[in-house]
Amino acid sequence: MPTTSEDEIEAAVDAASLAVRRGRPVVLPTDTVYGIGADAFDATAVARLLSAKGRGRDMPPPVLVADATTLDALATSVPDYARTLVERFWPGPLTVVCHQQPSLQWDLGETNGTVAVRVPDHDLARRLLARTGPLAVSSANLTGQPAATDADRAMEMLGEVVAVVIDDGASPGGEASTIIAATDDRPRVLRVGAISVAEIDEVLAELGVTVEEPEDPASGTSAGETQEPSEDA
Repeated sequence: MPTTSEDEIEAAVDAASLAVRRGRPVVLPTDTVYGIGADAFDATAVARLLSAKGRGRDMPPPVLVADATTLDALATSVPDYARTLVERFWPGPLTVVCHQQPSLQWDLGETNGTVAVRVPDHDLARRLLARTGPLAVSSANLTGQPAATDADRAMEMLGEVVAVVIDDGASPGGEASTIIAATDDRPRVLRVGAISVAEIDEVLAELGVTVEEPEDPASGTSAGETQEPSEDA
């Protein structure tokens, strides 16, 4: 049953944040689909997350944060166009892949020195993130299966391996985030999701910047990217 009262919400956030501190994966709602999350700075917890989904290190999970001010703590050499997109679309369904801060002590997988970051437009998710700090979060599903858009479906696929499931009813979005690479002078679309290429181009027009669209329209990914687009929330 969805958490509805303030007491239920507080109890769910408390339980989930405790589980994260103990290195256990949790299921949380977002503005796109349900996600499975773990402490981004706990390599063992991230490995559990990937194992639960049946994924390898070659598809590292994105990182969700509570607010945009955390971006510079995780990423370096962030281009002006990326900051413009963040200002327009965060909180929201835009994941930005940047060069990661070299001082970070974490292991998300084979990231090739990049990190994919997003601020979800979901109060309950951000409330949890404010408690836990950055979470490695991927869509709550087994690899190859559709992403869960409600807690029951997430439980069916991942219930045996997660410590806590926060039920907030059906996902308001249901479509995964759009992923943009911000590692070069020109932004590249790695996956088209809830935000269209036209919307991104409109925001960047004032900067005189155009976005490079996916080379493979069928898959929505660009070849030779620094970090492979993954299922994400």
